[in-house]
Amino acid sequence: MHRRLIAPGALATASVLLAIPASAASHSPGAPGIGDPYYPAYGNGGYDVSHYDLRLKYQPPTDELEGTATLLARTTQELSRFDLDFLLDVEEVRVNGAKASFTTSGEHELEITPKTPLAKGTAVTVVVRYSGVPSSKQAYGFTSWHRTPDGGVGANEPEAAWWWFPSNDHPLDKATYDVSVLVPDGTQAISNGTLQSTSSRAGWTRFNWRSNKPQATYLATLAVGKFDITTDRTESGIPVVNAYSKDLGDNAGAARASIERTGEVADWLSEYFGPYPFNALGGYVPNTNTGYALETQTRPFYSPRQFTNGSNTSVVVHELAHQWYGDLVSVAGWKDIWINEGFARYAQWLWSEHEDEGTAQEIADYVYASHPADDPFWTVKPGDPGPENQFDIAVYDRGALALQSLRNEIGDDAFFAVLKGWPQKYAYGNATVADFREYAEQVSGQSLSALFDTWLFQPSKPTAPAAADASIARTAKAGAPPVRPKSWQRIAATNDVHEH
Repeated sequence: MHRRLIAPGALATASVLLAIPASAASHSPGAPGIGDPYYPAYGNGGYDVSHYDLRLKYQPPTDELEGTATLLARTTQELSRFDLDFLLDVEEVRVNGAKASFTTSGEHELEITPKTPLAKGTAVTVVVRYSGVPSSKQAYGFTSWHRTPDGGVGANEPEAAWWWFPSNDHPLDKATYDVSVLVPDGTQAISNGTLQSTSSRAGWTRFNWRSNKPQATYLATLAVGKFDITTDRTESGIPVVNAYSKDLGDNAGAARASIERTGEVADWLSEYFGPYPFNALGGYVPNTNTGYALETQTRPFYSPRQFTNGSNTSVVVHELAHQWYGDLVSVAGWKDIWINEGFARYAQWLWSEHEDEGTAQEIADYVYASHPADDPFWTVKPGDPGPENQFDIAVYDRGALALQSLRNEIGDDAFFAVLKGWPQKYAYGNATVADFREYAEQVSGQSLSALFDTWLFQPSKPTAPAAADASIARTAKAGAPPVRPKSWQRIAATNDVHEH
């Protein structure tokens, strides 16, 4: 895992500053980071993107990518210069039609100086022409672009965009997307949303994908290779597109047996979280050697390793739960990761109950009793784990314990009203752990500060569940070994995520 703190990028050179007209003295550079203390150089200040139009050409044998990215944005301050997060080689940048000067700084900053400074509140069109070999690029010692035998995949968290398109790479700046990819005939390009059209000419095929709802940059994905494609519709009418690399080998059957239940799982989750929030569904399994799955919006990424031990519908539940908790409502800052992972883990506990493989309370009992008081598990604070522990098992399992404790405290009626109402309250936006606590207090009519502090912010094992039905406490006091739920192996396998 790569958890690091990054110094902001350097300011422009004196010669660039001197080139700004005197009339633009009130204009200043946009910040090289959006202000997230976990990752100070991630995202950028001074503007907000509303739409990305990506027109790409990819050659699988060489991993060469050519692209023209058009960003529609609006300035949030008077700007003399602004940054994009990007790694490939830039050939030209235009801002509102005029050529702009550009340079690079830091690990992933593309600094752009428009010909004319930009006033606050101005609509801006930025066009970036670029090319490069994504797999040859690293930042902070890792890559988020994964080569496969027949192509490549962009998928990772908390960053993946830099390797294939320039962006304002932080969940606070969500946008809609058009992704058009030209690939050799016989190869497919998979992305988010709906496939609008395909066309073929002179040995090349173009795939045009569209995501019409706001989407965080790390949730945008691209996979190029040779896939078996299946299509379907959920009971509620949402179109489903699933894709499987043709060379998955022994994992192919288990992957299909799991992911082909996507529509069923999404309809089931909607009973808890409200209507499915997007107009497309699916999943894809490229032939990568990565170990994690990722909630890429409308079309989660799954590693073949998730299915090594057989079918694993639990991981599908986890990634689809993120479509509400993480995608529809995204973190305001990466410290708020609990409102993604704690809830997706708890959805797996609910699915276990649905499949009669152990109730949520029984799983909570098992997790609590499995970690003695001196286990480092309890030193991680899910409500603010630090960048080094952002994807620690405690964020998942202790995070889900917090939700079971909340359920026991406020009762099922209020608890499930919170689970369903929260995604609607912050739909297509961002929120914090504090926002969730306040919402739960509003719905339940109870003060919950102590409960949230105990389960999310104290670096020690709680002596007993706050106002729980005491079954966890009884298990611990009796000193008896916890009963392992039937579903636990599949649930625990989902810990293998977001690694580098």
